[in-house]
Amino acid sequence: MKKIAIIGASELQNPLILKAKEMGYETHVFAWECGDIGEKTADYFYPISITEKEKILEKCKKINVDAVCTIASDLGNVVAGFVARQMGLPANSEYCIKVSSNKYEMRKAFVEHNIAVPRFVEITNNDSLDLLGEIQYPVIVKPTDRSGSRGITKLDSPKGLDDAVKKAIELSFEKKAIVEEYIDGNEYSMECISFEGEHKMLAVTKKYTTGAPHFIETGHMEPSDLNEQTIEKAKEEISKALDALDIQMGVSHSEFKVDNEGNIKIIEIGSRMGGDCIGSDLVRLSTGYDCTKMAIQTALGEKPHFEKVKEPSNAAVKYIFSKGDYDNYLELKKSNPEIVKYSSEILVDESDIVDSSSRFGFYIIESKDRDLVKGVMEQNG
Repeated sequence: MKKIAIIGASELQNPLILKAKEMGYETHVFAWECGDIGEKTADYFYPISITEKEKILEKCKKINVDAVCTIASDLGNVVAGFVARQMGLPANSEYCIKVSSNKYEMRKAFVEHNIAVPRFVEITNNDSLDLLGEIQYPVIVKPTDRSGSRGITKLDSPKGLDDAVKKAIELSFEKKAIVEEYIDGNEYSMECISFEGEHKMLAVTKKYTTGAPHFIETGHMEPSDLNEQTIEKAKEEISKALDALDIQMGVSHSEFKVDNEGNIKIIEIGSRMGGDCIGSDLVRLSTGYDCTKMAIQTALGEKPHFEKVKEPSNAAVKYIFSKGDYDNYLELKKSNPEIVKYSSEILVDESDIVDSSSRFGFYIIESKDRDLVKGVMEQNG
């Protein structure tokens, strides 16, 4: 029996654990012990923080794993790539992981490969904000190396810039922020699978957010509302960007905007599956492609299989931000219970939602009726 090392044990990693077991593989899961579901569903669980990559590597060598995998986690992706490369297992290059998990390095790579980017600058605690130079407002301030809407702020003027930069630096692992000109337009993401440098698009997702200033994701829907012409333009531009980042293997998550003229503006790309249940659930429900299975296949060095496991439909994930959202969810379960395919634990309280990790819960819906799915996504609590 082949052994799969999985980095992370959270609810977002659990579909990977369950899929590997379903495929007949032995699962070895590494994470800080805190009661996450993956601690229970794994065949073997090791209470080692994913920040301790050397310890994970040592254990994986003793286990003699056949693949190292993670989904929906930039930090997990860094560790999985490191362990796999050290063991001579299939993995993206060290350069790929570096530039696809750091927003500043990513922008530099895009510039080097003639891919359009907004003007940007990196800021540290010791830098003066005078470094912004010719950057025009509005701007977006982000930590260079975090995901999940952490530390993101849009500013229309210099007012509040110092506080936004300090917040982003504080949340950054490497204690750096990136300030870049704001890209206008509707936001989408594209899930792709790559094998030996060849890329195939699996799905395009429409993203819903809280809007400025922090753009926390409220949900995602597949298929998107983009026409085929625009999708083809996005595929062409994103394929060039994947090459620029040296993404050779596995699932990638590309976030982009489409402006009023139909131009494609790449925001960022991760060399790992998208979070928020996009790759693990929505791709399968909306296209029939088993994205999680493909992630495991490429981690094993196997060419991904493109057979459809179900008939394509309309699917979405919606997050709970308020009691009103929760009441809408309960009403949906009464009026259209057949479309609710999954719900997480939902705990609504008075705390502030400051990023994706502090949302109160979520539910996944699927229906042949696109208007029904769209209506749920556009309903406010």
